[in-house]
Amino acid sequence: MLNIDMRKIYNFYPVEPAPAPDALPTGGDIYYECLDCTVIVNSVPHIKAACACGNLQGGGGKLEIKDPVRVRVVKGKLK
Repeated sequence: MLNIDMRKIYNFYPVEPAPAPDALPTGGDIYYECLDCTVIVNSVPHIKAACACGNLQGGGGKLEIKDPVRVRVVKGKLK
């Protein structure tokens, strides 16, 4: 698993209005920021990815979220 700080590559902007925790969107430009450890993970990770506290983890295009209430949905644009 790569430990890359996504903020060095992308600018992130919160999705407004904030989606409900039970209806989180996915897509190539949609990312989730863990509110506990502030790590950002793609909503459809193709390589193994996880946040530091374990709330977000996945790979192969699927992401598991342990506590959706502790997630902020953001859009990423290349710097």
